[in-house]
Amino acid sequence: MFTGIVEELGTVVAIEHGADSARLRVRGPLVTADAVHGASIAVNGVCLTVTDCAGGEFAVDVMAETLHRTDLGALSPGDRVNLERAMSAAGRFGGHIVQGHVDATAVISAREPGERWEIVRCSLPPDLAPYLVPKGSITVDGVSLTVVDVGPQEFSVSLIPTTLELTTLGTKAVGATVNLEVDVLAKYVERLLAARLDSAPRPATKEQTT
Repeated sequence: MFTGIVEELGTVVAIEHGADSARLRVRGPLVTADAVHGASIAVNGVCLTVTDCAGGEFAVDVMAETLHRTDLGALSPGDRVNLERAMSAAGRFGGHIVQGHVDATAVISAREPGERWEIVRCSLPPDLAPYLVPKGSITVDGVSLTVVDVGPQEFSVSLIPTTLELTTLGTKAVGATVNLEVDVLAKYVERLLAARLDSAPRPATKEQTT
């Protein structure tokens, strides 16, 4: 589990594409300082398992489902990526509960600079729209952010100077793809309510009462 607080901007060293998978090697001296085989590291919001770690670099395997759901397959050597280690039991929740399970990708549709911050608008896949509310949480490229507003086809977030400086969101241009993960708590609420409604007694019809 993660919290959406990016620890380090890493650099893609290499990516090897297979028929339905890929192997990614990333340089990240901070996140590899205590990494071991089998550790979890989020790369642009995608939870991946470390298969090899040495010299400040780590390797991960990316399966077909992940390549389909995220933008990791489009990465190239030299690209910067957001990195976060899995949260320790004694850690602080600086952001919100993030699983590293990307729901879909979106496209940055607009950037509106402010005095010291920036409003970023992104497209919103229709099936994710019910999970977003103003002042709620969303993960964009692994960054825990607060939703400013939600429309039928897009949403916006506000980026503070630290986010602009220390994550990929500071340099991604209009038209760039980002990974989205909605708040998992909203998914559980929806599932539980659906189950309750399905199991609730149905009111008797006129034919049943006569």
